[in-house]
Amino acid sequence: MRFLLLFSFLLTYVFAFDVVTIEKTIANGKTALLEFEEQKDVTYESVALEQKKYTIFKHPSKNERYYVLIPISYETKPQKKEVEIFYRENGVQKTKTVVLDVQDGKYEKETLQVDGSKVTLSPEDKARTEKEYAEAMKIYKKATPKTLVSSDFIVPLDSKITSDFGKARVYNGSLKSYHGGTDFRAAVGVPVIAANDGKVVLVQDRFYSGQSVIIDHGHGVYTCYFHMSKFHVKESQDVKKGEVIGLSGSSGRVSGPHLHFGVRIGGEQVDPLHFIALANENLLKGKQ
Repeated sequence: MRFLLLFSFLLTYVFAFDVVTIEKTIANGKTALLEFEEQKDVTYESVALEQKKYTIFKHPSKNERYYVLIPISYETKPQKKEVEIFYRENGVQKTKTVVLDVQDGKYEKETLQVDGSKVTLSPEDKARTEKEYAEAMKIYKKATPKTLVSSDFIVPLDSKITSDFGKARVYNGSLKSYHGGTDFRAAVGVPVIAANDGKVVLVQDRFYSGQSVIIDHGHGVYTCYFHMSKFHVKESQDVKKGEVIGLSGSSGRVSGPHLHFGVRIGGEQVDPLHFIALANENLLKGKQ
């Protein structure tokens, strides 16, 4: 009898709601998407992966659904990862677990020659980069509770991709980092457009990324535009998709003029083109 009671409780606990997992197998550096059907007496709150929590939001195009974006860190090794879902049922806090299969993204390596002062830093430059990193992370970790987008995402330049996300980067013979975005070919002075509606949250000349613009799109999603030569926007300004936000350039740590385009979710860098495809197909399809 005790076993039957326990089994009955587990059935109620586990099957309180269904979770739709878009791509159960996901590479490091990509974005996972979970969707939840609206259920009577169930309030969705957040999910946790490796001590980091991500808010569950109202779906932007499906009235009876909720969703959460989970950024899979580039540093994550291939393994099964448990995602814990936090929700309330009739006011009682509960959890449910789903499993994501993280695979190796098999990213390539590239060698770049840049100004030596951008590789071996002086104490002053090191202090500057640490300050700029802290300022940016403070922005990225905020999740505006309202989505600011009104339609699908677009790329900021119609140009050839010269460097994909995730490539291990060897600067002047020394492995220093991985590529946290996608580079588009662009001479100095080419107009750069906003990938979607949002609010400009940073306009700054930074050590590594040069003249940089960051746009908040709501729900913890940010797009980044680096190495620019001129700004056409100011902080706190609202922008529309396709609006010119500045001109491409060669500022910061670069080997030549181009545009670096990045996406941050919950503070993590993710493959921007994968995110755009995922969001457009599953979150924003049919949204006008």
